[in-house]
Amino acid sequence: MFAYQYFLFLYYLIQNLNSTSILMSEKRKITVAYGDGIGPEIMKATLSILEKAGAAIETEVIEIGEQVYLKGISSGIEPNAWDSLRSTKVFLKSPITTPQGGGFKSLNVTTRKTLGLYANVRPCKAYAPFVRTHFPQTDMVIIRENEEDLYAGIEHRQTDEVYQCLKLISRPGSEKIIRYAFEYARMNNRRKVTCMTKDNIMKLADGLFHRVFREVAKEYPEIETDHKIIDIGTALIADKPEMFDVIVTLNLYGDIISDVAAQITGSVGLGGSANIGEEVAMFEAIHGSAPDIAGMDIANPSGLLNGAVMMLVHIGQPEVAERISNAWMATLEDGIHTGDIYRDGISKKKVGTQEFAEAVIERLGRAPKNLKKADFAKEVRSEEETRKALALREVKPAEKVLIGLDVFIDWKEANRNANTIGNKLRKVDADGLKMQLITNRGVRVYPDGMKETFCSDHWRVRFFNADETAISHEQVIEVLRQVNQLGFDFVKTEHLYTFDGERGFSLAQGE
Repeated sequence: MFAYQYFLFLYYLIQNLNSTSILMSEKRKITVAYGDGIGPEIMKATLSILEKAGAAIETEVIEIGEQVYLKGISSGIEPNAWDSLRSTKVFLKSPITTPQGGGFKSLNVTTRKTLGLYANVRPCKAYAPFVRTHFPQTDMVIIRENEEDLYAGIEHRQTDEVYQCLKLISRPGSEKIIRYAFEYARMNNRRKVTCMTKDNIMKLADGLFHRVFREVAKEYPEIETDHKIIDIGTALIADKPEMFDVIVTLNLYGDIISDVAAQITGSVGLGGSANIGEEVAMFEAIHGSAPDIAGMDIANPSGLLNGAVMMLVHIGQPEVAERISNAWMATLEDGIHTGDIYRDGISKKKVGTQEFAEAVIERLGRAPKNLKKADFAKEVRSEEETRKALALREVKPAEKVLIGLDVFIDWKEANRNANTIGNKLRKVDADGLKMQLITNRGVRVYPDGMKETFCSDHWRVRFFNADETAISHEQVIEVLRQVNQLGFDFVKTEHLYTFDGERGFSLAQGE
C-alpha cells in the first residue's frame, strides 16, 4: 500500500537537506488547517491517531475557508498564513467550503499555484472484500498536473451571451509532470504509464502534452507506455481499471478521473492526496467538506488519515506511517466501519468518526491478515541524482513569425445574418491585411456559411495577407482602427503565429 511514498520522500530530502528535523528525537513543525464542514471532526480524529502512533510533529494552526471568505478575502486564506506555510513547508489540510459565485477563488487552486505544487498524486487501490468494489484487483496511481489547464481560472464575459475560459498548457508544465510520472514509475517498480488527453479535438494544447509524453518516454525504455483519449480512457477506468498502472494527465481530466477511480475502488471517502512542489507539499483528503453531515460524528476520517500517512513518509517518518496504515487496514478487516462503507455480512460494527479513530488507535502495532502489509521505502538516492532526474531538458526556442490576426467582435442584429457583418468587414484593408473568413463559436459562417448554423453575438474575424506572409504590428493597429471606424465593438484579439514554419493556431471548422 502507498508504494508511491518512496518517491515523495525524495522531495523531502531536496527540501530539507540542511535540517536534522527528520530525526525522531525532534518534532517536525507542520501547518494544519481544520477547514469547514466535516473538516474539524476528521482533523481531530486524524491528529489523535498520529499522536498515539508516535508521530514526531508539532502543529501550527491557520484559519482558511468559509469564514475567511466571508471576511472579504477572496482567496480564502489570511495573508499571514502564507508565512506559516513558507516556514514549515508541509501543509495538512482539511476540506473547505468555497462559496458559490461572487468572485471567490478556489483555495486549493490558489495554494497549488502559489506554492508551485505541480504534482498531484492520488492512489486508487481496492480493499476487497472489506470495502465494496466490483474491481478487487484495482491498484493504480493517477498523477495529475496541478497548476495549468482550465484551472488557471482565467475567465471573461465578452458579450451579453458569451463567456470565455482560457485553457493554458505550457511545455515546461507538461514536461515537469510527465517526467515526475515516469520517475515515480521507475522508483516504485511500476510497469506502465498511460497518458490521457483529448488531442483529437484540442490538437495544439492537448497535442503538446501528448507530444512531450512521447519525447520523455524515450528516456524510459523499460516502462511500457500508451495513450488514451480521455473519454474512452475514463470509460475504461470505470469498466476495466485493472488494466491501468500509472496514469498521467492534465489538470481537469485528472480531477475527474481521480474521483471516478476512487469511487469504483470503494469510496471517495478513503482517498488521500499529495500535492508536491519543489519547496512545499500539501496533504489532504480528496473529498469535499460535506456540510450536510457536519457535526453529526458520522464522517469517515480515512481520506485525511491516508493523506497524513503520505505526509509522514514525506517528512521522514516512514515507520510511523507504516504503523498507522497497518492499524487502519486491520480496522477495516475487523469490520469496524463508518456508515459510508458499512454493509451487512462484511461489516461488524457501524461507528462514527471518533469511534473509528479510537478503533485504529487500539490496533496500533497490529498488521492486517489479508490485505497487503504497508511497507514504505526507507532508502533514498542522492539529492543530485533526484534533481538531475527531474530537471527540465533544454529546448531550442522556435522562430516565431506573426502572419495573421483574429478579431473577436460583439455584434447582434435581429436576424444575425453573417452576410451582413461580413459584407461590411470586407471593406477593411490594412496595407493588404484583409478579412479572410468569419466564424461563430468556431464554425465558419462567412463566406459560404450554412443558413442552418446557429449564431451567438460573438464573432471571430480572421485576417491574413493574401499570401499569408508576415504582417506588422502597424497593420494590426490599422485593422483595429478600421473595425472601430465601421462601428463594430471588438472585445478581444489573438495574434496568429508560426513557429519554425509550423502553424501555431487552429483552423476554423470549415476553413
